[in-house]
Amino acid sequence: MQERLRERSKSKALRELQVNTSRIDFCSNDYLGFSRSPVLKQLISNELKRYPDYPNGSTGSRLISGNDRYTEQLEQEIAGLHEAQSGLLFNSGYDANIGLFSAILQRGDTVITDELIHASIIDGIRLSHANRFTFRHNDLTHLEDKLKAAKGNIFIAVESIYSMDGDEAPLLEIAQLAEKYQAALIVDEAHATGILGPNSCGLVQQYGLSKRIFARVVTFGKAMGVHGAIVLGSDVLKSYLINFARSFIYTTAAPFYTHAAIKAAYRLLREENLQDVLQQKIRLFKENIRANISLIPSRSAIQSIIIGGNAQTRHTALRLQEAGFDVRAILHPTVPEGKERLRICLHLFNSDTEIISLTQAINELI
Repeated sequence: MQERLRERSKSKALRELQVNTSRIDFCSNDYLGFSRSPVLKQLISNELKRYPDYPNGSTGSRLISGNDRYTEQLEQEIAGLHEAQSGLLFNSGYDANIGLFSAILQRGDTVITDELIHASIIDGIRLSHANRFTFRHNDLTHLEDKLKAAKGNIFIAVESIYSMDGDEAPLLEIAQLAEKYQAALIVDEAHATGILGPNSCGLVQQYGLSKRIFARVVTFGKAMGVHGAIVLGSDVLKSYLINFARSFIYTTAAPFYTHAAIKAAYRLLREENLQDVLQQKIRLFKENIRANISLIPSRSAIQSIIIGGNAQTRHTALRLQEAGFDVRAILHPTVPEGKERLRICLHLFNSDTEIISLTQAINELI
């Protein structure tokens, strides 16, 4: 263990935990500011007061003692909002992807993923023993080449908004290819939920693909500001996951408080139209970044600037942190070598002055 840590330290890629109490947040996934919202806190409190006898813990897995009507009704309510037949709640987005992919894929099946797919999806696939192939990021020709060679049941897995680049998958074209080759399409909406699409419900609905997607993963720990995730799909898929998704079966269910918080977050999302305000802040950031800086094209809250090299990227992030901006370096091996970057997340609570000050600091450093 010490040797591996020394190697990582030598390559300037050693990860360490930080506690920040003073810098301006430009790194968290709290795009709408829900995690710090007093309005959401009050909505959660009101929801808890409606059920004064709720237990502190769930007491067991949902297949034993941890299930209740409230959770089942919440699943159906969320499914309806996302134009899906059914939904199954998981304790986190990682649990959802681990459970979904390890359960539905069988030995001899083929799953084709974008090269920038979430690590949790890769881990779920590894547990399945299916054949996994990757295609170059958003490269439809390369995806079709892989589809032509695929065997068994075929699955395609993409993110609607990519977590490291902030750019979009060409979902319409990918859905057409999936139908052409009879492949099941799975879309992770983690970084689109809450900030894009009709009623802020993601890009699958924006492009009218709800009935053409095999499964969606929606997480609540980012723009929704709470915790947990849900897998959306058919009634058959939900029943299958209840029976075969190990990260659902063999874990203690989330407590009532978590599900009450999810319900309250959806209520706040419906009551306030926040997309336009966030888009204004995104435009302000992009307009004030110098044209020769390598900013990855994105209309999402994730704006990434390629620096290159672990040492240089880490140094640039440190200088920004010293100036009071909480910007983090994303280093190899999290991203490909040469693609190390500053990953900047914009939020509703970032003032225009803070955003302009950040861009000025970046322009001076790079």
